[in-house]
Order: sequence, then structure tokens, then C-alpha cells
Amino acid sequence: MVSGVTAFPLAQEMELLVSALGLQHQRIASGSFGFWIQTIHDGLKEVYGAHPWIAYGTDWLAFAHIIIAIFFLGPLIDPVRNVWIIKAGLIACCLVVPFAIVCGAVRGIPLGWRLIDCSFGVIGAIPLFYCLRLTKRLEELVPPIAALC
Repeated sequence: MVSGVTAFPLAQEMELLVSALGLQHQRIASGSFGFWIQTIHDGLKEVYGAHPWIAYGTDWLAFAHIIIAIFFLGPLIDPVRNVWIIKAGLIACCLVVPFAIVCGAVRGIPLGWRLIDCSFGVIGAIPLFYCLRLTKRLEELVPPIAALC
């Protein structure tokens, strides 16, 4: 949910980050973290300045993150019946890695940044595997509803 909400004010967030890191009005070495942050900042500023409607795409990205988060309320309410959501989340975590590697390379994203993106899939899978394990244990403890009728 937080990830979605933070996708709305990208230009303002990058402005704050550049200011906090003291990168404004500086010549930064190519390939460095600061260079990449400055490149993103400048790109957003130029694109949003000339074509503000392009931010509508990231608004939809933010919306999608919020909707996906809502789906994960299902396992909180009824984990056994909604285990498919946990499994779908694990599949998504696995798909993050090839997506970030391939699409990031096509878009010219530096390898280090792509590896950070890959880490979201790896780190996200950890609590999901734990939830899946707990759900399987819960399923063993609770008899199916059909057996109670």
C-alpha cells in the first residue's frame, strides 16, 4: 500500500532527495549513485514539465499497487480459503527477478539498480513463504467445512 501511495508524487520526492543529498547544481561522476539519482530527477522534471499528462501512467501504477494490497486482506480474513492469493504473491515475487533483469536492461537501467529491484521479489517472498507454511499448518488443524455438514 505504501509503495503505491509513494508513486503519486514522484517529481516532488525526487526534488526532496536531490536536495537532501546535496546534488543540485553539482557535476556528479557518471555511474555513481548520485549521478543516477540526478538523472532520474532531471528526466522527471523535463518530461513532467513538457508533458505533465505522462504522470497519469505512474498514477495508474500507484493505483495498481493499492489494489494488489487490498487483495492481501483476504488471507488475513480467511487464510485457508484465500491461500491462492499467497501463492499468486509468491509467483509474482519469482517473476520480479527476470522482469527486472530483462526489462531493466532494455530500458538502460544500471545493473545495481536492477539488483535492488530484484531484491524486492526475494525479500517479499520471505514473509509469503512463512504465511504459506502457517496456512498449511492451519489447514491441517481445521477440518473442511464440507466435513462438518
